[in-house]
Amino acid sequence: MRVRQLTAAAAVLLLAAGLGGCSEGPAPGRGPAAAPVSADPTAATGDVGPADRTAVRDGGTVRWAVDGVPATLNVYQGGATADSALLAHALYPSLFRPDAHGRLLPDPDYLAGAESTPPGQLPQVVTYRLNPHAVWSDGTPLSAADLTAQRAALSGLDPAYRGGKAAGYDAIDAITPGADPHEVKVTFRRPYAEWRSLFGPLYPAAETATAEAFERPLAGGGHKSAGPFTVSRYDAEGGRVTVVRNPLWWGDRPKADRIDFVAGPPERRLDALDQDRLDVAPLTAAVDRAVPAAPSAGTSPAGSPSPGTPAPSRPAAAPPAAVPEAAALALRRAESLPGITVHRAAAASLTQLTVNAARGPLTDPVVRRALARAVDRRRIAEAALGPLGLPGAPLGSHLLAEDQEGYRDNSAAAGPEDAAQLLDAAGWQRPAGRSTRAKDGKELALTLLVPAGSATARRTADALVADLAVSGIAVRPATAAAETFVKDHLAVGDYDLALFSWPVGPSTAGEQRAAYAKPRPDADGALDPGGNYGRSGTEEIDRLFDRASAELDPAARLELLQEADVRIWQLGHSVPLYQRPELVAVRTGLAGAGAWGFGWPRFQDVGWTR
Repeated sequence: MRVRQLTAAAAVLLLAAGLGGCSEGPAPGRGPAAAPVSADPTAATGDVGPADRTAVRDGGTVRWAVDGVPATLNVYQGGATADSALLAHALYPSLFRPDAHGRLLPDPDYLAGAESTPPGQLPQVVTYRLNPHAVWSDGTPLSAADLTAQRAALSGLDPAYRGGKAAGYDAIDAITPGADPHEVKVTFRRPYAEWRSLFGPLYPAAETATAEAFERPLAGGGHKSAGPFTVSRYDAEGGRVTVVRNPLWWGDRPKADRIDFVAGPPERRLDALDQDRLDVAPLTAAVDRAVPAAPSAGTSPAGSPSPGTPAPSRPAAAPPAAVPEAAALALRRAESLPGITVHRAAAASLTQLTVNAARGPLTDPVVRRALARAVDRRRIAEAALGPLGLPGAPLGSHLLAEDQEGYRDNSAAAGPEDAAQLLDAAGWQRPAGRSTRAKDGKELALTLLVPAGSATARRTADALVADLAVSGIAVRPATAAAETFVKDHLAVGDYDLALFSWPVGPSTAGEQRAAYAKPRPDADGALDPGGNYGRSGTEEIDRLFDRASAELDPAARLELLQEADVRIWQLGHSVPLYQRPELVAVRTGLAGAGAWGFGWPRFQDVGWTR
């Protein structure tokens, strides 16, 4: 499954650089008339062209846009990108894959069955039945050896594996062969509820059995794979990776002969689609970060460079209104391209307003809760998503998306709906004739850190400023570039409020704990926030996450997560706003491609209709 870690790059995917079929980053034939937007633009769990295999012809090439040729196909290496994950889904096994609601289900191509011992029975033992037909590209069957090597690489127990730790692998005590070569038993040293998230992707033992092998770039030829496709060309300099049908593939025969993953910057995607050079193109960043065009003879009416015209550099100080206007023009251009359908979905990522609890008036939890109640989340979501053709669905949970099982709006836990009551109680009064509250002669004025150049962020920031002003909180937006957003601001606490997104998925307790874990003193006694950029946390919240991770009863686990979410609301850690948007352009006649939401492409179904 996707690796969902908030690295610097992932954080500054932020509001806009959608995974769009796992590209643009944790990605997916010219027709006679302008194509409509997708048939159901409000679909929140994915919007993918129908993949009735009987209607898809054998053969053909699919040209798929990626941001760059990844240096590695090992998603657990530090240099992995969202494009690494996209290619890995075509080349490597994942024992489970998410459905439209983010629930992990066995992938029958790799897994004939899997069963865990019932809750309360210790130790927990998971028995996997591997598909007996599943083999690596050298003909070697998938086996316990592959799981054993991956566990050693990712458990964090061997420091020689740099950056290889992944949630859950440290809970494994032993991996042993079962009753036959296709059965594997995994014994846990402590119960681990999210065991289905392990071994996805799964790499061959030869690539993970030693630290040297693990660190070696998995690029180019000479590496075993076990997916419907295998690499035939890996051209980093030329910006292209070509995959072709795996001759040893045992599952449904891939419809396309080959897929060309074509690297190029998002701002060039509309031109490439218009010139019939791409068939699948994530557009979230291309639209959201469209460059405001300076009037010139070389600029098209849609606000994008004309074919063959070099892309202009972004103006040093574009007027605030220019960024959303450029995004609107880019979206209209995308929708008007002949033979192109724009698919829309809510991505598996939650956009939130994070509150720095270690700074100024925000050290008071009452002020933080008041801020949360002052935000009209529905209005914010409509302002951010409405212009993209997505429903303005607000979020009421820090941990679950609206379409995930167990989702519940816990925002009432923040306190009274009237933010004024909370601010009055905290001593922040509104002087007569003044719009901004004050206390001890100091105004309640905050900065809002926003990713530079993002139209969605700009719309969100404008709506937040207006909302908070009603309650007497003055907010001044300040932009930061992607390369400095995390290291120069979030990591060091140089902000009051900040807009960015957290990945969300089936492994909620394991993946999101770091965002809410109580900060601890480092060796020098200074507060180390780790991945908790809000810098507020409690022992109780940590215990609830730990209990949820170990709770094998699904209903009981969800209740623990709900309780953790309630405590996070009461702490005033952050304000969930909406799911990040995902836009993907697909050429007419191509089935099985679109905006996947929680899922990822089933590459063997992607192909051209008859």
